[in-house]
Amino acid sequence: MLYSSSGASDADGLLAEQLLRLTRRLHRSQKRQLESADIAITPAQSRLLRTVAHYDEPPRMADLAARLEVVPRAVTSLVDGLETSGCVRRVPDPSNRRVTRIELTDTGRATLRALRSARRAAAEDILAPLTAEQREMFGGLLSALVDGPGPRC
Repeated sequence: MLYSSSGASDADGLLAEQLLRLTRRLHRSQKRQLESADIAITPAQSRLLRTVAHYDEPPRMADLAARLEVVPRAVTSLVDGLETSGCVRRVPDPSNRRVTRIELTDTGRATLRALRSARRAAAEDILAPLTAEQREMFGGLLSALVDGPGPRC
């Protein structure tokens, strides 16, 4: 089917709206899963926890700010909240006492497991109407969009 330039634009706008609605639905479902597990964490704190977990050794605050593409003060606020809840702790750098590193605690690792579980449950809930074949096709399409050319955030 061929689209006029305005028809393609309208179709792309509809797709963008559907993607936004799907993302919101996924977030709401994940939030419900976390609430039922009695875990209170913001999306930004969740992202910081996942980022800390990707490092082989506890990262510096500056490393986290650069990786998350935020100002250092934003990382400080997130770490403060996660430290209060026992998910991370500040530790001195063994080679430079002026540097502070952030390490996951056992509570933080348990929270990450709960986050992954909530994300899986939310995805299962949303994808339930799709057959296995449709899920595979949808996954391929999403991969093409995520991994394809264009600006990445």
